[in-house]
Amino acid sequence: MKIAILSTFYPFRGGIAQFNASLLDGLSRECTVKAFNFTLQYPDFLFPGKTQYVTPEDSALQVDAQAVLSTVNPFSWGKAAKAIREWGADLLIVRYWMSWFAPSLGSVARKAGCKVLAITDNIIPHEKHFFDKPLTKWFLGGVKACVCMSDEVAADLHSLKPSMPCKVLPHPLYTHFGSRVDRTEAEKRLGLPGKGHNLLFFGLIRHYKGLDILIDAFGSLPSDYNLIIAGEPYGDFSEYRSAIDSSPARDRIFLFNNYIPDSEVKWFFSAADAAVLPYRSATQSGVNALALNFEVPMIVTDTGSLRATVEGRGTGIVVDSPAPEAVRDGILRFFSQPALREDCIEHIRQEQRRLSWSGFCKELLQFSESL
Repeated sequence: MKIAILSTFYPFRGGIAQFNASLLDGLSRECTVKAFNFTLQYPDFLFPGKTQYVTPEDSALQVDAQAVLSTVNPFSWGKAAKAIREWGADLLIVRYWMSWFAPSLGSVARKAGCKVLAITDNIIPHEKHFFDKPLTKWFLGGVKACVCMSDEVAADLHSLKPSMPCKVLPHPLYTHFGSRVDRTEAEKRLGLPGKGHNLLFFGLIRHYKGLDILIDAFGSLPSDYNLIIAGEPYGDFSEYRSAIDSSPARDRIFLFNNYIPDSEVKWFFSAADAAVLPYRSATQSGVNALALNFEVPMIVTDTGSLRATVEGRGTGIVVDSPAPEAVRDGILRFFSQPALREDCIEHIRQEQRRLSWSGFCKELLQFSESL
């Protein structure tokens, strides 16, 4: 089978590009696969971060991808579809995570001349707009079926298009970041005191991820707790800066508010006793996949698929609401039970065996062949 993947690849950076590189590698073990990339993903004035592209400091997975699609140039949409047809694809896989991509990807899907399967990270975005549903419905009209990485996304999909064939496949683990390193070495690398409990908030900083909730909760924790904040702000960081500066625990908050290159990720997770995901809303989480890779238990809020993927699998604990008091109490509960962390790590090791890329790709191929 010849499979075309149209999505974000190197030199674009971030979790979607990292996922796609691993997907390409996994599918290439069974099929002939070609990567088709964006020439332009977002105009710079619409991109909320510092840069969309890999920098010299990054050690991102390099992928040989043909750049064909600009989201803002309709003339490129037909050319992208033509390139996929001329290559002779039997299956086109596209990634969909926000309605910005609906016009371009939907147009290519309708003209690709082959079966089209969408891997949908989100159907209804966390930060909603009035045009999300109509654009997503139009996009879905061009695809044969969807793979969703949580039951919540599948439910959103069927709320818009009940007849759409769908397969739920959990997010595989990221493995290209390497393994844990020595905790003491990691703490020295990050300038941590080398004592106490280290909490980690990792990833892009956006309102729905609740960093402000965690900063508030952390302020009332005992003095043997440290908080590591690592990730690039998408939008204004001043609200968080003010919260940190006014926190009674500000001397124990270690801030790295920039994009974390792939080669640096291991230091943050190796220093952490637990990753905290105080999300206001969620579907699935790439941070969850990172924490599992580095054997770091999680403390998460009860939103989206987090309860099922964390508490249901024994890889951490769930707090009932995204409120500072609930998050604080959850953290204290986790560390008050010395055996709980080791129990979580044992369950994490079981998940590592279950959530492989080879298994994900095998099930994806079986699903596509059944359509």
